[in-house]
Amino acid sequence: MVTATDPDRTYCCPEEAEDAYLGGGRSFAPGTAGSALRHRTFRTVYFGAFASNIGTWMQNVVLGALAYDLTGSGVFVGVVIFAQLAPLLLLSMVGGMLADALDRKKLLIALTLEQAAFSGLLALVATDSSPSKLLLVLVTLAIGAGNALYAPTFSAVLPVLVPRADLPGAISLHSVQMNASRVVGPAIGSFLYASFGASWVFLGNGLSYAAVIVVLLRVKLPAPPASGTQGLHRLLEGVRYARADPVVARCLVTIFAFSLLCLPFITQMPKIAGDNLGIAPRSTAYGLLYASFGLGAVVGALSIGTVFAASSKPRLTRVGLVAFAAFLTVYALLRAAPPAYPVIFALGAVYFAVITSLSTVLQEDLDDAVRGKVMALWIMGFGGTVPFGGLAGGVLMEQVGITPVLIGSALVALALIAYADLRRPHAVGISPALAD
Repeated sequence: MVTATDPDRTYCCPEEAEDAYLGGGRSFAPGTAGSALRHRTFRTVYFGAFASNIGTWMQNVVLGALAYDLTGSGVFVGVVIFAQLAPLLLLSMVGGMLADALDRKKLLIALTLEQAAFSGLLALVATDSSPSKLLLVLVTLAIGAGNALYAPTFSAVLPVLVPRADLPGAISLHSVQMNASRVVGPAIGSFLYASFGASWVFLGNGLSYAAVIVVLLRVKLPAPPASGTQGLHRLLEGVRYARADPVVARCLVTIFAFSLLCLPFITQMPKIAGDNLGIAPRSTAYGLLYASFGLGAVVGALSIGTVFAASSKPRLTRVGLVAFAAFLTVYALLRAAPPAYPVIFALGAVYFAVITSLSTVLQEDLDDAVRGKVMALWIMGFGGTVPFGGLAGGVLMEQVGITPVLIGSALVALALIAYADLRRPHAVGISPALAD
C-alpha cells in the first residue's frame, strides 16, 4: 500500500497515490464532484460504468415500448418492468452479502458476463416479429437477477475509491452517470427501435458490457473489510446496522415508500405518453420525452455535488419532495405533448435531487465493513419496489385513470416530508452493535 497526502486514506496502487499528490495543489473543495474525479481509479471505473449504462438504458426504454406495442396494455408493461426490477427486492441482500465476503472484482466480472449473455439471448428472442411474451419475460428476469447481485457490489465499491471527505461528490457523480445514460441511451435506443427493431437495441446493450469488463481488468479494487459474522447473521448485518442508526433507518424507509408509491409514472411512461400526451411509444418523440426526463435527472443529481455541495442534504430532501409533488401534479394534468418536455425535465431534476440527497445522508457515516449490505437495502428500496408500484399503478390506471394515480403519488410525496427528518444530532456517536 502507498499512503499519500491524505492521512485518512490508504491508496491501493502507486498511480492513485500519484494522483493524490498531483491533485494536492488544485482548488477542489472536499466533497465536490471535481474533488472526487481527481482520483484515477474512481475515474476509470466511473466512465466504464457510464458507457455500459448507456446500453442498459437503451434496453430499458425499448423493453417498455416493445411491451406496450405488443399488447397496448399497461399491465403487461408493468409485468415486463416487474421482471426487470423485482429481483432487486428479492436478491439485493444476497448481493450485498457477497459484496462484503468475496473478491469484488471477480464477482463484478462474472455478473457482467451473465448480463451480457442474456442480453444477447433477448436480442435473439426479439428477432421474431411476434416474440413469445413468456420468453421475453423470463429472459428479462434473468438479466434482472444478474443486475440485482451486481448493483450492491458496484455501489459498495465506488465510495471506497475516494477518501471519505470526497464521498458526497462521488455519490453525486454516480447519480449523474446513471442519469446521463438515461439521456443518451433512450435517444439512441428509440432511434434504433424505430429504424431497425428491438433486437438491435438488445444486442447493442449486450456489447456495451465489454466496457465494464475492460475497465475492471485494468484496475485494482480494495478488498472488503473483514467481518466476524457468518451465514444468516452476515446476511442480516445490514438490517441490524439500520435498526441501530435512526438516520439510516429513516433514509431507507423513505426510499422504500417513495419508490413504491410515488414512481409509477416512470414504469408507466409508455402508457402515459400514448394515452395522455398523444406520443407513440415507438417514435423519436417518445425517446426525446424519456431523454428529457433523464437530462433533468442529470441536472438534479449534479446540482447536489456542485451548486448545493455545501447545503444541508436533509433540508434539500424535504424541499425536493415538495417540488416533486408540484411537478408530478402538473404532469398528471397535461394533455398535450409540447409542454410535457419541460415539465418532465423539471420532474426528473427534483426527483433525482431527492434521491442523491437521501443517498448522501445514508452513506456519509456508513461503516465500510457493512457498506455492501446496507447499500443492498438501499437498492431494494430504490429499485426493487419500483416494479411492484409500477404493476399496481398499471392496474389502477386502467381502473380509475392515469391522472388520479399520479395525483395520489404526489400526495404521498407530501406526506413523506413529515417523516423524512434526516438531521443527525451533533455530538452523538451511534455505534451499531453488529456482533450478536
